[in-house]
Amino acid sequence: MAYETLMYEVKEGIAYITINRPKVLNALNDTVINELEHAFAAARDDNEVRAVIITGAGEKAFVAGADITHLVNLDTLQGKGFARKGQEVFRAIEHLGKPVIAAINGFALGGGCELAMACTLRVASTNAKLGQPEVNLGIIPGYGGTQRLSRLVGKGRAMELILTGRMVDAQEAYQIGLVNKVVEPERLIEEAEKLAKTIMSKGPVAVRLAMEAVNRGIEVSLEEGLCIEADLFGLCCSTEDKIEGTKAFLEKRKPSFQGK
Repeated sequence: MAYETLMYEVKEGIAYITINRPKVLNALNDTVINELEHAFAAARDDNEVRAVIITGAGEKAFVAGADITHLVNLDTLQGKGFARKGQEVFRAIEHLGKPVIAAINGFALGGGCELAMACTLRVASTNAKLGQPEVNLGIIPGYGGTQRLSRLVGKGRAMELILTGRMVDAQEAYQIGLVNKVVEPERLIEEAEKLAKTIMSKGPVAVRLAMEAVNRGIEVSLEEGLCIEADLFGLCCSTEDKIEGTKAFLEKRKPSFQGK
């Protein structure tokens, strides 16, 4: 598929998705959301793809938010539909079954911060700034920000950031657990690739089921989460990768996982 707002490329098992609207700081609109849905589905269904890195074109922004001109005329029903569509796409990213790494270059605000939070891991450049400034527009986060931010940084910190609309720099984002790593801008993609390749060296089935256990478990009670974990652990024990991984460990060699 030829994309209007994205660049999509697969190299060495990694799908690179770049939001390509630098003149408007890679702002999200309906076209971007629809193309993200298609691109991530392509990455999900491509057996050659083991991980995804998503970033924004240019040096100023990952995604600076939603296209405000589109928000102006939304009524109640349209607003709900707008939010549900974005939530659906971001939830598909969160549950892709393959690790998705956000390489945050510059501003990740509003929907951009929500997109980053839907990813598995986040690497930020030192010039990154993240936040949920929607209250400045008289609205609230609609693409999962009120839910994922509190799960990542805790209720109190999430309340502060959402209610004040305050942006945090990369170092504070790291300190509160909003991003996993902070690197110099010129090392951003390199560090995201390093992280992706480390995960790709592990058992593919184990990686997928570990992410499923975390994502499903965080939404239920501890007891239910433990049951989910036990079920998925048992499923791992039925795989060829488990046999290869444990055998390789005992034989003191590098495992050769087949994703089976």
